[in-house]
Amino acid sequence: MLVDHPELGPPDELAHGDFEMVVRRLADDLAFGTDTSRFVGSGLEYAQSRVYAPGDSIRQIDWRLTARTRETYVKEYEALKRTAVYLVVDTSASMAVSSTALSKHDLAVWVASAVGLVAQRRLSPCAVMGAGDRTTRFLPSLLRSDLWQALEPLRQNEHDESTNLGERLEELAVRARRASVIIVLSDLHDPDAIPAIRHAAQRHDVLVFELHDPAEDGQLRAGYFRGREAETGKSFIGHGRLRWTSKNAQQQEKDTGRLLAQGGASWLRLDTDKPFLPPLRHFLTQRAMAGGGRA
Repeated sequence: MLVDHPELGPPDELAHGDFEMVVRRLADDLAFGTDTSRFVGSGLEYAQSRVYAPGDSIRQIDWRLTARTRETYVKEYEALKRTAVYLVVDTSASMAVSSTALSKHDLAVWVASAVGLVAQRRLSPCAVMGAGDRTTRFLPSLLRSDLWQALEPLRQNEHDESTNLGERLEELAVRARRASVIIVLSDLHDPDAIPAIRHAAQRHDVLVFELHDPAEDGQLRAGYFRGREAETGKSFIGHGRLRWTSKNAQQQEKDTGRLLAQGGASWLRLDTDKPFLPPLRHFLTQRAMAGGGRA
């Protein structure tokens, strides 16, 4: 039986008309405490302070300088070169296969939606791109309507879609002329994904949110079974009490994080059976305290 997710509500919410309302709520929760993160910057940079003049907004008052000099000063800002945010959402078949009410695909769309909305609110142009067979918009935009339109074709699960994550990241790394923030949401089943992420991180600020289903740790408490790899169609024989991968899951996770960190990318694992907002907020806050970008 499908149960409500503590942060999202009913598991089929992606198909409902109140999708935007849930995204706005998630964005509000995510933005709390993460305002200093690079991708949610204000879009303005402090230039100098000057003496207050009639008509200046009280929101611009430089309270520290005012207290020190006993004369009212206001802050002046200059426009910051807006950092574009590219959200690359893996929509391949392995993302749709799920042992929990919330699939990896659904979690990726929810996180991308909330992060994209927060970025736009902080004046960072945002683009949402699919990393499967679906065609999506490339150009970043500050228009809310463009964000919803980019998300719309990604909301539906597909069980026969191949992955193009590595190829899409290589294309993005070339086409994004300025240094940008690239956020990857994927289970990283594409063997070309990690090399492409490391390559993109040489020029761009790359964050990787690896989506994980508890069944991927193995231990299904079942007998022998015949399985099929979701994206390649390759068949295999498995056993429910053995791990599906040759490596211990914890060691494999360490290896992934180490490889990405060595390449200059930040990495976070998000589980479909656990709350995702607290670890996501903590991750973004820690990056900001460390100076943004490299993990």
